[in-house]
Amino acid sequence: MGAIMKGIDVSGYQGKINFKDVKASGFEFVIVKAGFSTSTVETWENNFANAKNSGLKVGAYWYSYALTIEQAIAEAKAFIVALKGKQLDFPVYLDLEEQNQFNKGKKFCTELVEAFCGELEKAGYYAGVYCSTFWYTNYVDEAVRDKRPAWIADYGKKCGYKGKYGIWQFGSTDVAGVQFECDVDFGYEDYSEYIKTNGLNGYPKTAFVPSNKTVDELAREVINGKWGCGAERKTRLSAAGYSYEKVQKRVNELLNPPRKTAAEVAEEVISGKWGAGL
Repeated sequence: MGAIMKGIDVSGYQGKINFKDVKASGFEFVIVKAGFSTSTVETWENNFANAKNSGLKVGAYWYSYALTIEQAIAEAKAFIVALKGKQLDFPVYLDLEEQNQFNKGKKFCTELVEAFCGELEKAGYYAGVYCSTFWYTNYVDEAVRDKRPAWIADYGKKCGYKGKYGIWQFGSTDVAGVQFECDVDFGYEDYSEYIKTNGLNGYPKTAFVPSNKTVDELAREVINGKWGCGAERKTRLSAAGYSYEKVQKRVNELLNPPRKTAAEVAEEVISGKWGAGL
């Protein structure tokens, strides 16, 4: 996991929100509810604009009621309409938590995630999934879960989800600037660099130029969780203009340093590197 960022997620239930006060109290990102089913919530436009103007990094989520794949696609298209003309620094999430959806089984939930997120991805958005540890683990195939950023709801003392996740929603509390209690989150990945570099979520591809980093710097960032894992890591490093092969080789070297031969150790002893005596 990377460094921890503090965030909140909000909808119309939070009432009036002063996002400048939210930021001043130490929060760095906010995930704003944009809609549900095929309807945009009334608070979406104001909450998004005010959060962006406050300097917070902003993502969005859409609550799904879909019970068919066709309905999931229709919901995603409504989400895309709500997102039009906006630039979001964090992913846009499918909110998957309806019992009626889980009652239809793992195959359906997996296909729903693929259909909803796939529609967003075709439109140029970095799509993820919000879900609880139990339901996400048991009702969505691992291969589909690993493809996208996960935002996990888990109100235990630690997040019990065993897969990779970028945000953990760990509880709810009063937050300065928010009229009513809201959910609070820990973020382990700053998605904004990847999103801007790749021209996603309303950003043009020319809007952001990554700094030139050495292979050693990148390798240590990989070890700290910044660049994801597996295919995601390769995609992100390559998209940012770096050599995945060189970085991964250095990661392997740092994690598994080569053992010295007996002859090499003996030569170092003779040269005085290891001191003298017992």
